[in-house]
Amino acid sequence: MDTAFPNGPRRDWEHAVVTGGAGFVGSHLCTALLDAGAAVTCVDDFSTGRRANIAGLLDREGFTLVEANVSEPFAVKRRPDLVLHFASPASPADYLRLPLHTLEVGSSGTRHALELAHRSEARFLLASTSEVYGDPHQHPQNERYWGNVNPVGPRSVYDEAKRFGEALTTAEAEVHGTDAGIVRLFNTYGPGMRGHDGRAVPTFVRQALVGEPLTVTGDGMQTRSLCYIDDTVAGILAAAAHTLRGPVNIGNPHELTVLELARLVIELTGSSSDVRYVDRPVDDPAVRCPDITLARDKLQWEPRVDAEEGLRRTIAWFREHADAS
Repeated sequence: MDTAFPNGPRRDWEHAVVTGGAGFVGSHLCTALLDAGAAVTCVDDFSTGRRANIAGLLDREGFTLVEANVSEPFAVKRRPDLVLHFASPASPADYLRLPLHTLEVGSSGTRHALELAHRSEARFLLASTSEVYGDPHQHPQNERYWGNVNPVGPRSVYDEAKRFGEALTTAEAEVHGTDAGIVRLFNTYGPGMRGHDGRAVPTFVRQALVGEPLTVTGDGMQTRSLCYIDDTVAGILAAAAHTLRGPVNIGNPHELTVLELARLVIELTGSSSDVRYVDRPVDDPAVRCPDITLARDKLQWEPRVDAEEGLRRTIAWFREHADAS
């Protein structure tokens, strides 16, 4: 595979391992890598990933599925030259349901994926998250900000798992010289999301399409920065192709309030739904917006799909997949 970006980094991949490859982001990565000519091994235990996400890949040349929990040692048949560690519950509904599993995947799972990359002399990329910034006191958030995270709050199992994964990845690179990098993903959305995964975009779209009230938490003035999946995948592959250790923010710096997002979804779906206000979750961030200066400068990457266009594509997918749970 020739990963190339205009005026940006490039690297040739022959075989990529994607942990969490049946998840939302992971399955899009598997597809992009296959489309570019790489062989792909998807490793997933389907605790949150969906077989439907990879159903169209199973018969494609070069695709291999390994059903395994990466918190336990796992093996792949072919030496990879790229390991993308994307295994983890990512939505609040999932990591609140699977708190110990989330912590194990962020710790033991990261260690096992790093070990595979090290012994294979492969490039390793950790999928971290904007949640490492917690409820930030800095806005927008750049990679030098240490964050404001409650280590024992309900969201801590995800936040701290990712923070530990970042520390482990950094230590592995420093001690063993592993070619390792970190991407911090911000509010990614698009086709393939589960309608009941608890995140704002699929929840609002699902509710709007059936005429239910859109459940806005708090007063809806908290902000989010939405990055369409195609842009996120391009940013991830740009980081993989670079030698940058990171962390590097991958997200869209255009900010929306949650209430603005709800109203935009109602408009784009043509729904008769209204808005219903519900209690705001504990430790829910008041603001979320990436500073992507580093990604622009080092990776020559920035998002191209605006919120309206990305939501139109996402709504169209949900209309065609009304059973997406």
